[in-house]
Amino acid sequence: MLLASVWTLASAAPAASVPNGTASPTAVPLIKKAVQAAGGEASLLGYFTFKDRVLIGDKDTGFGSKRESVMDAPRHWWLKTPGGYSERKDEPATFLVCAWTLRALTDAASTIETVPDVKDGDTELFGFRVSGSVTPAMDLYFAKSTGLLARIDWRSDIHRFSD
Repeated sequence: MLLASVWTLASAAPAASVPNGTASPTAVPLIKKAVQAAGGEASLLGYFTFKDRVLIGDKDTGFGSKRESVMDAPRHWWLKTPGGYSERKDEPATFLVCAWTLRALTDAASTIETVPDVKDGDTELFGFRVSGSVTPAMDLYFAKSTGLLARIDWRSDIHRFSD
């Protein structure tokens, strides 16, 4: 599945110290590297609005379902409807948002441990397994060269990120 997004507003919520949950000793410096690569804790998205176009399949045909959402990462997602906004309760994608905003790395409910490094294409990646704040557990991978999020492995899906 492809997801094309246009950000319309971004404001950072106050963030906890990195990490705020339970993290293995080997994970702590890598968590700090990943959060710093994203601009630091104060830059992590918390409450924000975005517009996106959801595409199913491997090819962007220019079509797709357009929608507008408000997120309060990591717990809430409201979708704009003709009558206002309605909350998407029990929406699994909120866990993905929690991950790609890196809030999963600062959430007090998270338990974080390192996973073996992997290579994705030409990119060497370091990774974490996050549980507690995410169900089921999710693996996040970051480029060793930049510290930026490169991939999320969750359930049976692999989500890749690019510039």
